[in-house]
Amino acid sequence: MIAVITGDIISSQNAESESWIGSLRNLLSTWSATPENWEIYRGDEFQIKCSVDDAFAKALMIKSLIKNIENLDVRLAIGVGNEVFRSEKITESNGSAYVNSGRLLNEIKAEGRTLAIRTENDNVNRDLNILFKWASIDFDGWSVATAEIIHRMLTNRDLTQEQLARDFSISQSSVSQRLKRANYELIYETNQFFKKKIAEL
Repeated sequence: MIAVITGDIISSQNAESESWIGSLRNLLSTWSATPENWEIYRGDEFQIKCSVDDAFAKALMIKSLIKNIENLDVRLAIGVGNEVFRSEKITESNGSAYVNSGRLLNEIKAEGRTLAIRTENDNVNRDLNILFKWASIDFDGWSVATAEIIHRMLTNRDLTQEQLARDFSISQSSVSQRLKRANYELIYETNQFFKKKIAEL
């Protein structure tokens, strides 16, 4: 069982692709090799394969990276299932994980949602998608400053608030306030809940 995240940049026409594509490539490159495990295609769409346990955390890393850029957002569909054919290019691989992810992206685009999951278990889908609907209200409203600090914390959990304060040239109390506004501890708890629900598959 694998997870496939298919995504597209919302309002990509409002920004030069150079403003986000290099950063996204750099992030995905730290996870795995392209084009077997990830690829950016058709200008503003991308697909990545990852472990099921990591899918929510990686989706949030992508979300916070893109929200670093003014007026940009990202739509993410997590598909969980099998891989029956593995190609040298992820866009040519196949299986229920790919089908679930690709079809789901089209559905949430029509519905105006920005994060959803589809597995082979209807109960898991129901529980996690209700959670994602609530969580997206918060994620979609991240400011650039909030997204920046969340991204740093998600990609390096060992960072202290003092280190972040130095990196961002702000006070430690300002770092603390930003993390509280972003509900960072709740994000961590949500990821733990996600892993518990996924274990039911």
